[in-house]
Amino acid sequence: MNQYPDKHSDAPGADLDQQAGEHGMTRRQLIRHAGWFGGAVVLTIAGGEVISHVANARGAAATTAAGDSNALRFVQISDSHIGFQGPANMNVAGSFTEAINQVNSLRFRPQFVMHSGDLTHLSTAGQFDQVKEMMTGLRTERVFTVPGEHDSIGDSGRAYRRTFGRGTLGDGWYSFDTHGVHFIALVNTVNLEKLGHLGTEQIDFVRKDVAGLPSDTPIVVFSHIPLFAMYPQWGWSTDDALKVLAYLRRFSSVTCLNGHVHQLFTKSEGNITFHSATTTAYPLPKPGQGPAPVPQVVPAGRLKDALGIRTVAYRQGTEVLAVKEEKLA
Repeated sequence: MNQYPDKHSDAPGADLDQQAGEHGMTRRQLIRHAGWFGGAVVLTIAGGEVISHVANARGAAATTAAGDSNALRFVQISDSHIGFQGPANMNVAGSFTEAINQVNSLRFRPQFVMHSGDLTHLSTAGQFDQVKEMMTGLRTERVFTVPGEHDSIGDSGRAYRRTFGRGTLGDGWYSFDTHGVHFIALVNTVNLEKLGHLGTEQIDFVRKDVAGLPSDTPIVVFSHIPLFAMYPQWGWSTDDALKVLAYLRRFSSVTCLNGHVHQLFTKSEGNITFHSATTTAYPLPKPGQGPAPVPQVVPAGRLKDALGIRTVAYRQGTEVLAVKEEKLA
């Protein structure tokens, strides 16, 4: 279940009941924008400009925020696919447990952990109960979630919302504020045919949600499916995302974090930077490499190189946001 403070509140929660690349992008451009497995992506926000680069996976993403006890630090995990059975990963519960242990062994205790969707593989009651119980082991103040399409199979997400949707709106969207950052959690996996879809009600929620915010407020948006056209042929895009992004263009810094594609990718468009996260379950092929995004079997002993978590640090007043990728290996 999502557990989060009231809108515009910093009060902590305590419960857990809660071709390649973008269409038309050349391979050279893709390599310049992406670090597929591993590698730290550092975002520096200064004067309203977002500058990013791929850095070494071991510590090069560190900023002054990392050692600041007053900094906001959170972790993104994604695509645990509890219930999956197949040669790409014969023990997804085991690798998800390793991811949880990795979160708990970080040099800091994150203010919250966000699971950005596909918590389960088949959205059964048993799978939801299992992943919920597993996440009680996370050492953090709060846990947030957004659903993936695998969490909405057969019932338009009703089972997901019964388990994780307390306090959310519509199909499970919500927002909250902490440490001077405004967070928006969106659902683009319920009403979809091929591409992700937000819908008019949710788009209107975003319009009203950000209307009173100062333009220098850092914005972080969570969704499962990317909010940019990463590879529409595989459904790696959201058909009406531009309508939401239009309401965010006036803000000096916007960061959109998604799952779904099971690999790292970063892309900037003006004031908005998009980061796709890796998975704790199994890798998918790079865009266009194969007829469909099916689970990939990697050489023995190399699976953990393709799995991981993401840590984010932000120190209020310095306009620095650090996004670091941590492999399970």
